[in-house]
Amino acid sequence: MMAGAQSIQPGLLLLSREAPLTYARVMDRAADDSTLLLRYRNGDVAAFEILYRRHNDALYRYLLRLCRHRDNADDIFQDVWGKIIKAADRYQPTAKFTTFLFRVAHNCFVDHHRRNKRHIHGNDFEPDQYIDPADLPEVQVERSLARERLELALRDLPDEQRDVFLLREEAGLNLDEIALITGSNRETIKSRLRYAVHKLRMAIDEPAAETA
Repeated sequence: MMAGAQSIQPGLLLLSREAPLTYARVMDRAADDSTLLLRYRNGDVAAFEILYRRHNDALYRYLLRLCRHRDNADDIFQDVWGKIIKAADRYQPTAKFTTFLFRVAHNCFVDHHRRNKRHIHGNDFEPDQYIDPADLPEVQVERSLARERLELALRDLPDEQRDVFLLREEAGLNLDEIALITGSNRETIKSRLRYAVHKLRMAIDEPAAETA
């Protein structure tokens, strides 16, 4: 379990992945994100727990890969959800909730980066540890090696390219949404994403090319 996803506390509710509210399952399927945050603003704590459960994993992976240091990712993760809670009273659903969420996350990361440079020194995590036990051993090994090469390549990307790539892959945002979050124009985002994808593909394919 990711450490950063265990201790957010809206009001008196301690959020936990292991204890979903059983009476909230219908709402979980039916309500969109913006509706859930508006319900939380009106006092429905269960609505916030559902919203948190929908997005905590993707948000934490984004921050962990962006920071490359678990302690920093934990700190920013807590800060992001704290700001979402504080902003609930003035939230207006003018854009998708994920755009709002990851804009807050991006800004929290930038602020943290300015205050503390530790995130550039660590690489103490493995975001993708799951391997299907049904896979053949050689497939497991190749997937593990490919995952390791990807993480190393992500670490070596310039911050702006890594941020854009993760907003696209982890948050599932489109170019316009990423441009809004980062304060850059669409063509700049498109260029950063293209360069990032090219570098990552080169890094992953390089071992195979060397043995060909």
